[in-house]
Amino acid sequence: MDEKSLINAAQNGDADAFCSLYSAYKNRLYSYAFFKLQNREDAEDAVQNCVLSAFEQIGQLKNAEAFSAWIFRILYCACAAATKEQMRRRTEESIESAANLIAQNDMQFVLRQELLSALSQLNEQDRNIVLLSAVGGLKSHEIAQITGLSAGNVRQRLSRSLAKMKKILG
Repeated sequence: MDEKSLINAAQNGDADAFCSLYSAYKNRLYSYAFFKLQNREDAEDAVQNCVLSAFEQIGQLKNAEAFSAWIFRILYCACAAATKEQMRRRTEESIESAANLIAQNDMQFVLRQELLSALSQLNEQDRNIVLLSAVGGLKSHEIAQITGLSAGNVRQRLSRSLAKMKKILG
């Protein structure tokens, strides 16, 4: 079944169709959430909240072709809520536990930290555009629906942000 048929079936109450949609999107959703939140558990929670919300609201989706942008918009909001929770928790965590996390010394961790460092040098909106494009696999018009920018502005900001990151990463 193609994606549009799965969406229509899910809107008509077919839970298996929704599960198939989830299977098609789960890696991209998790990757976006992980890069956004920088924490495996928080990313998993955000994706879980997103998928539950999407399942409950799929009947409200008016255009099946907008599904990708729609589900990433839900995830975007779930990540924003998770970020607020992270900020609250940070005041409660000890410095020692953060030092233990940083002490990890494997190559993937180092590369991920370099990428996260380059991402952190972008402003919030540009970082979201890069993540939605590179990790979420969304097109400029879909990102425009989420961010409220024009598709042309999204393409321009994405191009400038990627060039900046390339320069930072050497």
